[in-house]
Amino acid sequence: MFCRAFMWKSGGEDLQGFYPVRPECQSDVPRTRFKSRAGKTLSARRWHAAFTEDGHLDMEKVLRRIQRGGIHPSIKGAVWEFLSGCYDPDSTFDERTKLRDLRREQYGSWKEECKNMVPVVGSGKYITMAVVSENGQPIEDSSVENQGWIVKTAVTDDRTLQWMLSLHQIGLDVARTDRYLSFYENDINQSKLWDVLAIYTWLNLDIGYVQGMNDICSPMIILFEDEADAFWCFERVMRRLRENFRATATSMGVQTQLGVLSQVIKTVDPRLHQHLEDLDGGEYLFAIRMLMVLFRREFSFLDALYLWELMWAMEYNPNMFATYEELENRNNNNAADDPKLLKRYGKFERKYVNSGNNERHSNTIAVFVVASVLQTKNKRLLKEAKGLDDVVQILGDIAGNLDAKKACKEALKIHEKFLKKVSFYHFF
Repeated sequence: MFCRAFMWKSGGEDLQGFYPVRPECQSDVPRTRFKSRAGKTLSARRWHAAFTEDGHLDMEKVLRRIQRGGIHPSIKGAVWEFLSGCYDPDSTFDERTKLRDLRREQYGSWKEECKNMVPVVGSGKYITMAVVSENGQPIEDSSVENQGWIVKTAVTDDRTLQWMLSLHQIGLDVARTDRYLSFYENDINQSKLWDVLAIYTWLNLDIGYVQGMNDICSPMIILFEDEADAFWCFERVMRRLRENFRATATSMGVQTQLGVLSQVIKTVDPRLHQHLEDLDGGEYLFAIRMLMVLFRREFSFLDALYLWELMWAMEYNPNMFATYEELENRNNNNAADDPKLLKRYGKFERKYVNSGNNERHSNTIAVFVVASVLQTKNKRLLKEAKGLDDVVQILGDIAGNLDAKKACKEALKIHEKFLKKVSFYHFF
């Protein structure tokens, strides 16, 4: 098994202990590039200093710091709750405490509902073998693999059947998720990941469970001690990503972003786009994994978290919490006409606010990060790629060799170039 260890040092501080690695995995590691940099990385001290006495958060300062140097692991979970839209920076400590308590209670209620259907939920164990057949009949020989539990009667409710059919696939993926981390040597932690994914799936059967959601959810399980808090952070992050996982008999939602990627490369690097077209790669299907799991396989664990928080900070919109909670928009006035309000948006988001373009679901910074990765391999792709297998192999070589900050920086440059060229073409 290929395993990874993480050595993250800055000055005399050894940060490996935040995400310890199984001893047998220590020797096979790609280099983790992210370093905590004094004066750039958002530290615990800077984070706590960004709150007023009653708890209002200066998001402008926080975003600026994250975009310069990421987040120290000791506060990652707390900061992610704001970046993901779990909480409003304009709220107070008391308001957030009340909301957190309500959410934990709500999650507990959903968990109990699922447990009543499948007692393995919340038991500290998880399911790895199908418990019902496609027609809802119990599978009696599943007991050994499923902690001694079996479905005793036929499942006739379509929604319940759809959910139960996904539980073993979630379990199989959980067993493979981030296994090089010591954290997942503990069966309880694996079961937490399974519980959160199972409950999320029950609540979102229009999307259901799709492989890759486990890779998105795993860091939340690691960062948050309380399972309910991990669920809510995952749920908010999935608000951005869920359409990528929506599948029909003929297509997947991520194809919308692949279409945007195609347009971006065609605009900023027409020669590379034409070469990929000639190789029957013009649909950019080789980039599906990058967009589905946000580069978890292309970066080491720490670098992937760093990349996520960079992207989320750059895409941050102060209206996010209100939108998710369906509240009246507090910042509904035109931010483009208010420089002070505009500073509360991330770098990437500001460009859309300034342009007045609000319809941009597919134009996420992740698309431009993929474009930056393709640009770094431009020469090799043009020279060596004679077929799609070569494209996949060349891009596969980047695993563990990418710099997250540099990738985001290049993504912003490509985005700027793309917008200028598109505006130029529209002008004429």
